[in-house]
Amino acid sequence: MIEEARAEAAPKSLGSGAKAAKGRKIEFQPLAGESAAAPRRITGIAEFDRVCGGGLVEGSTVLVAGDPGIGKSTLSLQVAASLAAGEGGGGTVAIYISGEEAIDQVRLRAVRLGIDDAPVALASATSVRDIIATLDEAGGPAMVVVDSIQTMYVDVLDSAPGTIGQIRASAQELIRLAKRRGIIVVMVGHVTKEGLIAGPRVLEHMVDTVLYFEGERGHQFRILRAVKNRFGPTDEIGVFEMTDSGLAEVSNPSALFLGEHENGASGAAVFAGMEGTRPVLVEIQALVARSSLAMPRRAVVGCDQARLAMVLAVLEARAGLALAGQDVYLNVAGGLRIHEPAADLAVAAALVSSLADSPAPAKTVIFGEIGLSGEVRPVGQRAARLKEAAKLGFDQAIVPAGRAGSRPAGTTGLKVQEIKHVQDLVASFGAMPKRARRARAPAMMTRGA
Repeated sequence: MIEEARAEAAPKSLGSGAKAAKGRKIEFQPLAGESAAAPRRITGIAEFDRVCGGGLVEGSTVLVAGDPGIGKSTLSLQVAASLAAGEGGGGTVAIYISGEEAIDQVRLRAVRLGIDDAPVALASATSVRDIIATLDEAGGPAMVVVDSIQTMYVDVLDSAPGTIGQIRASAQELIRLAKRRGIIVVMVGHVTKEGLIAGPRVLEHMVDTVLYFEGERGHQFRILRAVKNRFGPTDEIGVFEMTDSGLAEVSNPSALFLGEHENGASGAAVFAGMEGTRPVLVEIQALVARSSLAMPRRAVVGCDQARLAMVLAVLEARAGLALAGQDVYLNVAGGLRIHEPAADLAVAAALVSSLADSPAPAKTVIFGEIGLSGEVRPVGQRAARLKEAAKLGFDQAIVPAGRAGSRPAGTTGLKVQEIKHVQDLVASFGAMPKRARRARAPAMMTRGA
């Protein structure tokens, strides 16, 4: 059956004497109604599918961003190869377009990753017009990887590739192609020092999903974090390990992050956190040492420095600890970055442990938010945190006290110690040495005659 459709003309610039054309009325739909679930394609890489919300949605655009050399191209090639291998046999399923490397270089990477036999079509191109002309037809590929968006250009603009205008125009043309043909477009973007001029943040509002690939160069772990997802939850993470043969999935990140944790060492506490819907246990390390500087150092890796400053101020003002003249170093082991306030209590425990030179209780997890008055506030998903701790062999937990009248969540066999104030945490480490206690001034002083 052939139906007549009215073609929509592209908007034209109006001169001073030009008359604006009359637009057509927009059709509105009721809010209530039934909508079919977005069709998804499973790549076969469980950690990647988890972060995307259960797979890649047809017709969506995904931006994979990260620092240069972190592994974005490796991940994108592995995803394309896994998708093509799982759905191969019905024509070209996945296409990898490289604007930075030659085809031979991509083939060498595929051989190193052991995926050189995957049915992935390769191309080296930078012209968006040529890419659209090649792919804009029925029966095209299911997935296209563009590596990277900074190298693409639209010939109607005079600016060089990598500028804001070129990045936006190139991304907009690729997004239109994805919506029109139902193709999954994965764009790789680099993060510059500024993160705004030529970085991928220019495109965050345009694409459907934004995935950040994080990790320290000195660690073999890589974290894929969803910061925007129109088809799934945000703040979900996937954990990978960089090996000689590419990125390997880590199905149990808690066991990996705690692989070198040693009980009996002072200045360390195990934090039970939540990354999206996944509970993750990680070790927080702290070192408190007397400073010889006028302004003591505050060095933080993997945590918010403002939260550390707040916890230090609360411990000094509400618990009477002498921390103003101490150098403080805080580190989240394994290269993971913690953003939730529930880590406050574990950070405080690590600081108190280092200051008192007394180890935290063995096989104990700690979580809770600290207020400015020193109170410890409850946090969400307590049962999931405790269940993960029990699964990994922990038998104790230091948690905030529940709200009055509320039933405590299941403890899954753990011995739970509920505390209400940071002073209770300090008291659990026994008698503090004199150098750790801050001399308190009398409440009132008598004036002399």
